[in-house]
Amino acid sequence: MQLTRFTDYSLRVLVFLGAHPDRLCTISETAQAYRISGNHLMKVVNRLSAVGYIQTFRGKGGGMRLSRAPKMINLGDVVRHMEDRFDIVECFNEKLQDCPLLPACALRSVLADALRNFMATLDRHTLQDILGNGTSGMFALARGVQISIKSVARERAVR
Repeated sequence: MQLTRFTDYSLRVLVFLGAHPDRLCTISETAQAYRISGNHLMKVVNRLSAVGYIQTFRGKGGGMRLSRAPKMINLGDVVRHMEDRFDIVECFNEKLQDCPLLPACALRSVLADALRNFMATLDRHTLQDILGNGTSGMFALARGVQISIKSVARERAVR
């Protein structure tokens, strides 16, 4: 199963916001940190806000933050909200039923089981599990870029 880039970026935004719980973060800094398009990230942020995972604030001094504690953000739910389709293969899409194997194919049920197991694994984890205890003090990003953060655990203890 391969998640769309949209879902990948959604998870990255949540991780970034979870790593910076003490302040508002901007789309621009998040896009820069991950070296991804700010325009694409804006669409991601709009969807995350619409489904209630983040709060956004407009204007000077605006930004975004998680709308709930990381332990209350289930990864399976996030993926379900962000993915438009879960068509692993053509026969999963009711409109595309052209496969000649379809009438007697056992592969469809095997792949459906794999998808259920994939989602069940995500359902067992929250954003807090991804953030860990925050003791590393560094938020490592792709291509060797690092953004220094305070200990997430220490920041949460203050709250």
